[in-house]
Amino acid sequence: MAVITTGNHPKLLWPGIHELFGNKYNELDKEYTDLFEVRSSARAYEEMVETTGFGLVPVKDEGDSSQYDAHIQGVTSRFVHTAYSLGYIVTKEELADNQYEEVSRQRAGSLAFSANQTRENVGAQIYNRAFSSSYLGADGVCLLSASHPDATAGTQSNLLATASDFNEASLEDLTIQIMNVKNSRGLRISLKPTVLLGPVNLVYEFERVLKSTLQSDSSLNAVNALRTTGAVPTAKTNHYFTDTDAWFLKTNAPGGLLWFDRAAVEFNRDSDFDTDNAKAKLYMRFSAGWSEWRALFGTPGA
Repeated sequence: MAVITTGNHPKLLWPGIHELFGNKYNELDKEYTDLFEVRSSARAYEEMVETTGFGLVPVKDEGDSSQYDAHIQGVTSRFVHTAYSLGYIVTKEELADNQYEEVSRQRAGSLAFSANQTRENVGAQIYNRAFSSSYLGADGVCLLSASHPDATAGTQSNLLATASDFNEASLEDLTIQIMNVKNSRGLRISLKPTVLLGPVNLVYEFERVLKSTLQSDSSLNAVNALRTTGAVPTAKTNHYFTDTDAWFLKTNAPGGLLWFDRAAVEFNRDSDFDTDNAKAKLYMRFSAGWSEWRALFGTPGA
């Protein structure tokens, strides 16, 4: 068990330090909320159950009986909430002899920073593992796959047909692929991109491709169709994505990429009667994952 004693920071026992550094930086804005639909939960876990609609309406000949169809249950995705906790222990002597009160205040801030970083990393991992066969969804394939099974028959893909680095042409191809997706009964749906997502390495490419008046990196005097049609409303980069050339299009498919907060970040303090050590800790509980593959399309890059 780690305990902060007078030996951890001997310089703090003496006056004369001009400034402490290395423990206080500006934090990044919250980014995991761009990746998921955030909901709250009051249960040990949450389940998302796929159900199909009906098929096309058949012709009814005169005098014949109507045909009947049924809803079919598809895959079930379970979101099991995980608890996270971290704290620190400080001896009575260290607190008494520490000459710099701001250090004690910074320790609580450091815990909050760790909590925020943990949430961001857990959320980004869903995307970082999206192409990996080691992390399968309820339908038996990874999040981004060319063979998502339908509840009725056949498969569909949310993976760009030809892996490509980000550019105007590949972005157009992926938006067209999204527009051609069907529901589990093979019927057309209004699926549209809502946000372009990628690592910070692509921030300037995103800007050029989405906001250029004319086609980017081209001598042709052609309009930028992505911009004029508003095909991709916005773009966000994520500091926690580990693949520098993988990129994604999140769509308007509901209930796809979900984040459940079971217990918000809470802080507690106490002291140990025998040692007089002071204790502080944080606790939080949440889950993140996916159920509806139509919520995300992408490519790992070329």
